[in-house]
Amino acid sequence: MRKVLRNVAVPVVTALAMLGSTVWAAEPELGPIVPSFGPVMAPPPGSYNLDPDVHYKVSMDMYTTPDFPEDQNRHLVSAARFLNMHARNGIPAENIDFALIVHGKAAKDLLTDEAYQARYNEPNPNTALLKELHAADVPIYLCSQTAAFRGMAPEEFSPTVTMSLSAMTAHVRLQQEGYTLVPF
Repeated sequence: MRKVLRNVAVPVVTALAMLGSTVWAAEPELGPIVPSFGPVMAPPPGSYNLDPDVHYKVSMDMYTTPDFPEDQNRHLVSAARFLNMHARNGIPAENIDFALIVHGKAAKDLLTDEAYQARYNEPNPNTALLKELHAADVPIYLCSQTAAFRGMAPEEFSPTVTMSLSAMTAHVRLQQEGYTLVPF
């Protein structure tokens, strides 16, 4: 009898655990910092979070690009998600300064629609996201070494982009300014 109850109890406990996890997981939501991008799932109550009374400076390194030219760069979406999820969970927008450092293959994701069209036969799928990140005061620093070695002229890039001497230079400077690098 004991063996039978144990075998029944495990599936019931598992089902209840799964039911409990779906209660807080709901549907992803957008905004409020980057209104059209960076979907966020609600965390379970009591999740570990940033301190709402501390001012944070955060940077992210972006060097990869999607396999297909029509896809958005997931790192740009992650930047939007970072800002949205913290704003949705009690961190005032003015308490986070966020910067992106771009180099390598990801440089293509910062091209204007015209420059992207000339290279990939379609408009840049990241243009609207770049504009919303810019509106959220996210500086995007592009490695000028990457641009030069890839044959991309400064005027081919979105006006939301600031050229940096190099990605390494941008990282060093931001680190000296107190920025924490997100390690992915």
